[in-house]
Amino acid sequence: MASLSHSERPPTARRHGTGVDPRETRDVGVDFGKTAKDYAAHRAGFPAELFVRLATLGIGRSRQRLLDLGTGTGTLARGFARRGASVVGVDPAEPLLLEARRLAAGDGVQVDFRVGRAEDIDSPDGIFDVVTAGQCWHWFDRPAAAAECRRVLVPDGALVICYFDWLPLPGNVVAATEALILEHNPEWPLAGGLGMYPLWTLDVAEAGFRRLETFSFDVDVSYSHEAWRGRIRASAGVAASLPPDAVADFDGELAGLLDEDFPGEPLAIPHRVWALVARAPTASA
Repeated sequence: MASLSHSERPPTARRHGTGVDPRETRDVGVDFGKTAKDYAAHRAGFPAELFVRLATLGIGRSRQRLLDLGTGTGTLARGFARRGASVVGVDPAEPLLLEARRLAAGDGVQVDFRVGRAEDIDSPDGIFDVVTAGQCWHWFDRPAAAAECRRVLVPDGALVICYFDWLPLPGNVVAATEALILEHNPEWPLAGGLGMYPLWTLDVAEAGFRRLETFSFDVDVSYSHEAWRGRIRASAGVAASLPPDAVADFDGELAGLLDEDFPGEPLAIPHRVWALVARAPTASA
């Protein structure tokens, strides 16, 4: 199986109305380990406001035991560790974990990064207060992952699924970039998303989770031309799935597109944060 991890969003209502067909994103030959350097350098981490909002729900408190699935370079894991949580981060791609460890050391935070999969968590039952999955739920065997999350959570523990998606709006640089990706990789299934994931609520409800809550908010992220090119190289449709010569061809065309059609810097890239919080059943439920 390909090394799948912390990545951008799946397609949403444009195809399926309530979510994504998992066959479109699982086992598609994507390996984010090939993009580890760009991934660490250019993929924007979740904004601070997400952690603030989750804190109001009791998530991310000091000394909480927290497991971050599909941790990638550890953007969520490091954010919670800064706030005092005891964090384990797992991902199947060792090159990403090497970058995660480097970034954590630079931040002066402690995270236990391990190779692992969401569908087969190497931990005892009922050991974590919180399980998080940032930008990666669509890559999992979702029923298996949801069952594993419930197994390793304490009663009334929290499962948090969250995304931080760029938004392709008519005429903006995101829409133009997605069109260029599709020219180079027509099988890429992730274009045109809205950053909202109602199907994930069904996943967790069917696994027995309760007290579901969702929230979303939009922010702009500033990118230089160079940083935007790095961000796009680190996406599923480019360096994670195309050979190096094709990546170089794409990157050259994207540089030309930016210079000609979007010459101003920095670029203001609209993003949407979406989060689902669900609670494991209590012992008496």
